[in-house]
Amino acid sequence: MTETLSLPRTEGTGAARPRLYAALVAMMVMSFVLVTAEFLPNGVLIELADALGVTPGQAGQTVTATALVGVIVAPTIGMLVPRLDRRTLLVWLAAIAAVSNLLVAIAPNLVTVLAARVLLGAALSGFWAMSLVVSARIAGPERLGRAVMFTTAGVSLATVIGVPLGVFFSTVLDWRAVFAAAAVLTVAVAVALRALLPEVPAQAGAGLAVLRGALRHPGVALGLAGHVLIVFGHFVAYTYIRLALERVTIGSGGAPLDEGAIVLMLGLFGVGGLVGNAITAAVVDRWLAPLSTAVPLLVAAPVVAVLLWPQSVVAAGVAVFVWGMSFAAWLIVLNTWIGRRLPDRLEAGGGLVVVGFQLAISLAAGFGGLLIDGAGVGAAYATGAVAIAVGAVTFGIAGRAGR
Repeated sequence: MTETLSLPRTEGTGAARPRLYAALVAMMVMSFVLVTAEFLPNGVLIELADALGVTPGQAGQTVTATALVGVIVAPTIGMLVPRLDRRTLLVWLAAIAAVSNLLVAIAPNLVTVLAARVLLGAALSGFWAMSLVVSARIAGPERLGRAVMFTTAGVSLATVIGVPLGVFFSTVLDWRAVFAAAAVLTVAVAVALRALLPEVPAQAGAGLAVLRGALRHPGVALGLAGHVLIVFGHFVAYTYIRLALERVTIGSGGAPLDEGAIVLMLGLFGVGGLVGNAITAAVVDRWLAPLSTAVPLLVAAPVVAVLLWPQSVVAAGVAVFVWGMSFAAWLIVLNTWIGRRLPDRLEAGGGLVVVGFQLAISLAAGFGGLLIDGAGVGAAYATGAVAIAVGAVTFGIAGRAGR
């Protein structure tokens, strides 16, 4: 499990480094195409709904279906294929994602689209559950934080480039053509994964007993509870970021942000994510303990700023940038933390992280909607900030318990 990329007598040398980075880039591109496909329906929601003859609300369930299936697949995928090499598993998951995108492209009705999106949810959650053990295999456990940076960078790139490009091409061509192109790209990624990744043997003893043992490890259950609170708070606020930005005004006249300015703000979130990836990856392997407390608190700060200073477009822009930067940093910190706690059970740790993430998203979607409808965007953002802060304290306590 602790071996790195199998290149005889050249690991860590100039001869091995290009292949090592090529493998990590392949993981990043896999993350990019999966996350782009996950959130692409949000950008083409009206066109998709019109083509299928359903309401936008019904079409929006295509994203919900993707998230919910992850709660089931992430902790069980290792049990379903206990002996399959994890490189081969990732190739199959990429192939399943390609089939999902192709089915959406040719779907005659919403039922077919939802079935296809269940396949994508399985591929997405399976990839994230296995990404930790594969990253450790490529780069070595002592450089796990830097390796995780590549997969989380794919998320930021999807936010900044992938989904906007998909929306653009859907206006030039057609939304079905965009999903067909995503299917072709995902097949190419499957080929790259097979060619570039090292063999990653399955960890012995994958099963419910391993999951229970992982949860009983000092600090892990408490840390995952903090993780759920942090992600819940983030998504309670971020899901409704457009409503929050519509409160921001420009100049003394108090003119609200126009459509172009809001799009620019959302782009700042993604750019911040790329910056947060790069900075955190450079220091997380050495400074994990202080970052475990500081980073989640930094996620809460911009949520509060967006709520308290809607009259300043500069303050809002800085807050959104810091928000993207800190949340991307949190993903690296969390995965590095769980990797240090469970070095011999990375598959179980990765699965538990994904379960917590998807559970938090589902809870945030439901509870956040009730808050927005009943009390407004201010209540949603205040709730999000409090949840993140409580999660940060919980995670900090878990870190001390683990030591």
